[in-house]
Amino acid sequence: MESEKTGLHTDSEESSLTIAMIGTRGVPAAYGGFETAVEEVGRRLVERGHRVIVYTRGSESREPEYLGMRVVHLPALSQKQLETLSHTGFSTLHATVNRRPDAAFVFNAANAPFLPVLRARGIPTALHMDGLEWRRSKWGARGKAYYRWAEQFGVRKADALIADAPGISDYYADQFGVPTELIRYGAPILDAAPTDGIHELGLESNGYHLVVARFEPENHVLEIVEGYRQSDAQKPLVVVGSAPYSAGYTQAIRDAAGTDERIRFLGGVYDQDLLDALYFHAMTYVHGHSVGGTNPSLLRAMGAGTATIAYDVPFNREVLADDAWFFENERDIAIHFAAVESDASRVASLADKARVRARDSFRWDDVASAYEDLARRLAAGESVHRTARRATRRAEEWDFGVRAPVTAS
Repeated sequence: MESEKTGLHTDSEESSLTIAMIGTRGVPAAYGGFETAVEEVGRRLVERGHRVIVYTRGSESREPEYLGMRVVHLPALSQKQLETLSHTGFSTLHATVNRRPDAAFVFNAANAPFLPVLRARGIPTALHMDGLEWRRSKWGARGKAYYRWAEQFGVRKADALIADAPGISDYYADQFGVPTELIRYGAPILDAAPTDGIHELGLESNGYHLVVARFEPENHVLEIVEGYRQSDAQKPLVVVGSAPYSAGYTQAIRDAAGTDERIRFLGGVYDQDLLDALYFHAMTYVHGHSVGGTNPSLLRAMGAGTATIAYDVPFNREVLADDAWFFENERDIAIHFAAVESDASRVASLADKARVRARDSFRWDDVASAYEDLARRLAAGESVHRTARRATRRAEEWDFGVRAPVTAS
C-alpha cells in the first residue's frame, strides 16, 4: 500500500511517532546519565518504528544519523552558566520551525524556560527533572536560586514530569502536590571484560578499589580518599574523574592523598571499553554520590557485578536494596576497607546480588517502554498542566529521610 499517494496510513504508520530529545550533549553518549539514557532509549524507539531526533552539541562526529536516530548538531556558548541553556534555546527554535514532533522529552530542570515555546507550537513536552541541582555546592547563590525557580517553573509548564527515583517522585508530590512519571535508568550488564586495559595501568583483576565521580563535594571523593588513607587496605584505590570548574576541591583531594602510593588518580577516562573493564575487575566500587536519584555510575558497577561501598542516603539504599556497605564519613570508610579485604566471600555475595538486582530491576528495554508509553499519552493529549499550572512550593524544606545505621547488610 502506497500511503503517501493514497492518503491512507498503514497500521505501523499510525502507531509510529516523531519524538525529539532536547537538553543534553546528545549522541554518541560519552558523558553522563542523560546522554546514556538518550542513546539507549532512542535506539530502542527507532527499532520499534519511531522517528527519533536528538539535538547534540560538542560531538566529534558530525554524522547526521546515529543508531537510526536523526542527529541535529547545533552550537552552544562555551561558558558554564550558559552552555546548556544556549544549546537548548537553539534546539527549541529548530524544533518549532521545522516539522513538529509528536512529543518532546526535555532533560534537566534548568531548561524549563523553553517549555512554553514548545507547547505554544503544539508540541507536548515532558521535563526530566533529574536530581536536586540546587543542592550542589558548585553553584553559587544565584545558580541555586535559578535552579529552584526553574524547578517550580517546570512543574507549572510541563505536560509531564519525569523522576528517576522514588525519592524524587516523593519530593515533587510533597513539595508541589503534582504527580510524576517514575522512569529509572537501565544498567548495562557485563558478564566478562578483557584485562588488557587494566594490565596496562598496572592493575590486576579483583586487585583494587574503584571510585568514578566528578570531583564535587556532594560526591564525597575527599572523604573517600581520606578514609582510605587512614585504612590498612592493601589493594590500591583507583580514582577516575576530574572537576573542570573546581580546582580548589581537586587540590584538596590530592593534598589528602599526599604521598600515599596506594592511591592512583587516572583523571577522566572516556574510553568506554576501558571504563567497563575498570568496573568489572574492581574488588569494590566506592560510591559517594548523595544528591541525585538513581545514579548511572552506580548502576554500571552493579551491572558489572561489583560489590559497593556507598554513601548512606535513601537513594543509594533503594537502588542497592540495602545489599552493600554504607558510610557517612571517612572513619566508616576506613573500617569498611578493612572489612572487605578480609572477607572475600562477603564481597562475592554482594557482587552477585548487585548483578541480579541490576538485571532484574534496571532493564533498558523496560525504560524504553516507559518512554514510549509516555510519548503516546502525550501525543494523545494527556497532560498534568491543567492541575499543575498553579503549583507552589511548600514553605518547609523536604527531608529525604534519616540515615539508617551504617551496616553491611
